[in-house]
Amino acid sequence: MMTPLQGIVAAQVNSPTITQSKFEKSTEHKANRAKSVNAENLTFQRLTDVTKAILHHAFWLAEQKNKLSLQDYKKLLQEQGWQGEEKKYLKIAAAFQKFSPQDIAQVEPRTIYQLAENSKKYQKVINRLLDLSIINQESVRGLIKKQRTSKTARYEKPSIWRRTKNGGRYCQIPPIHEPNEQTGVILQRMMDEEGLSAQNIVAEAIALRQAYKAGQLVRTEDHN
Repeated sequence: MMTPLQGIVAAQVNSPTITQSKFEKSTEHKANRAKSVNAENLTFQRLTDVTKAILHHAFWLAEQKNKLSLQDYKKLLQEQGWQGEEKKYLKIAAAFQKFSPQDIAQVEPRTIYQLAENSKKYQKVINRLLDLSIINQESVRGLIKKQRTSKTARYEKPSIWRRTKNGGRYCQIPPIHEPNEQTGVILQRMMDEEGLSAQNIVAEAIALRQAYKAGQLVRTEDHN
C-alpha cells in the first residue's frame, strides 16, 4: 500500500517524464512543420526555375533564328525534334523581350504562355509590368483582372466604330435580329430592285431620318 508521502514522491519522479514527453512532442511538431515549410519553399523554387528555364530557352531560340540562316535554323529544329514547337517560344521571346528571365521568374509558367499567346490582347498588361518593382503571380493576375473589368465597363456603351490597320476608322452596324426578319427582307428587296448597295440604302435612310428629326421633313396624311 502506498503512503501519501510515497504518492507525492512518485508524482515528483514521474513529473519530468511527462514534461519531457510534451517537449518531445512539441519538438517533433516543430520539426515536421519545418520540413513542410521547406518542402513548400522547394516546390515554389522549382516552379520559379521552370519559368526562368522557359524564358532562357525562348530568348536562346530567338537568337538562333536571328543569327542562323533559314536552312541552318530548320536543321537545328529538326535535330532537336522541335519542328512546330518553336513558335510558342518565339512568341514568349517577342512578348517579354524587355525583361530578363529573373525579372518575371515569380510568374507561373501557364501565365507566361497565356500572355505570350495573346500578346496583342495583353499588351497593356505586359507594358504595365515595366512599372512594377516586384513582378509576381499576384501582381500579374491583378493587372489581367483590372483589364478585363475595364473592358467590360467600356463595352457597356455600344459603339459602331472599328479601326483599320492604317489608323482610320469605319462604322459597322451590328447584326439585326428580328423574328419576322422585316428589315433584312426590305433591305434585300431594295438592293435587288434598285441595284444599290446596302451601305447606300442605309446611308440614305439615316439621312432622311436625320432630316425628319431636324424638322426638315413633315409627315403628311394620304387622303387618296
